[in-house]
Amino acid sequence: MTARSFCVIAHRWAGLSISGFVIVVGLSGALLAFFGEFNRWLSPELFPPPHPGATLDAATLARRAEAIAPQARIDTIYLGNPGTVVIGVSARPGGAPLSYNQLFLDPVSGAELGRRKIGAWPRRLQEAMPFVYRLHMTLAVGEIGAWLLGVASLVWTIDCFAAFYLTLPPPGEHARKSYLQRWRASWVLKRSGSFYRLNVDLHRAGGLWLWAALFVFAWSGVYMNLNSVYSRVTETFFDYQQPLYFLDAAPTHEREAPMSWEAARERGRALLDEKATAHGFTVLAEVALYRLHESGLYEYRVRSSRDIGEKYGQTAVWFDAATGALRQFALPTGLRAGNTLTTWLYELHKANVFGLPYRIFVAITGLATVVLSVTGVYIWLKKRTARRAAARDGRRALRGIPAAATQGRH
Repeated sequence: MTARSFCVIAHRWAGLSISGFVIVVGLSGALLAFFGEFNRWLSPELFPPPHPGATLDAATLARRAEAIAPQARIDTIYLGNPGTVVIGVSARPGGAPLSYNQLFLDPVSGAELGRRKIGAWPRRLQEAMPFVYRLHMTLAVGEIGAWLLGVASLVWTIDCFAAFYLTLPPPGEHARKSYLQRWRASWVLKRSGSFYRLNVDLHRAGGLWLWAALFVFAWSGVYMNLNSVYSRVTETFFDYQQPLYFLDAAPTHEREAPMSWEAARERGRALLDEKATAHGFTVLAEVALYRLHESGLYEYRVRSSRDIGEKYGQTAVWFDAATGALRQFALPTGLRAGNTLTTWLYELHKANVFGLPYRIFVAITGLATVVLSVTGVYIWLKKRTARRAAARDGRRALRGIPAAATQGRH
């Protein structure tokens, strides 16, 4: 078997096996490129525009949430959305179940904006975009869906190289045109020709023009959903620190009471101030304070001068919830080459760089992946039909029955 024939078979079955996954993530990803805009449109009461005034700090907002919903356990305080603060809540141990798991507060006054329940299926418009996000990340079925998408992303990553190889002119082909002139045909969409020819050109040329973006989305999908594989590959070539949230962080002081929200915020700020002095960056804005109950940790996250994303922030420290001992420090860029590369992959995947033009490009690419999947399946079906027809004609020829003799019987 030649390398080309092997790649043909590999590309065929890889494409067929992941086509359904690619269609789901392509459509949902096209919507998620404008996640914030859709959220504000579908639930303006929860995502109002920002208004003048000093934003309250994370610890103060946590206390406001506790006063508003005393029956809930406050888990996360997220300040990354302009105009609103998202408080993640859960039922207290031994307490009654809650009818919501997110509480929204005004970042300036601390007043309640609303509540919503992120569940298996959206029941109201305000739950639509969170469902699209879960569909994109986990097929909306949790860990099993995330693992399936991780495997599909890995297959897609490998298939990117097989597909690229198949666009190259066959080796040893004798022609008057140069190699590059012959390869140029793979980049062109021919307007004349049959419907089948149009699908072949769409599949081949579309994949070539978008190859770099498709590879970025596929490989970053492995990072997010099959991180053990991503980490092993990245560590082989670069200095890389696997993020703590992908590790099994066992609690170190599970019987000790955690420090207060105020103490946790101050500890997080102190740790980041130390790191900022040591590594030469500036803290720009507070983004989140998370109480990670199962691992006995706090996470304090900010936006810093080392963040490349236009929104949110990935500069963070994780520390023991009881003692304040530092467990991990994450700097998006400039510290480790592998983490810098990963940050770029992640932000490109999230459409969080290069402004509106890139977000439009990401949305178009999401739709294009659907076209590539559909055209790939169509090409396979046509070829399979032709192969079966040729096989039937061959069997008839062996029996001495002309192929034309059976035409029209069905």
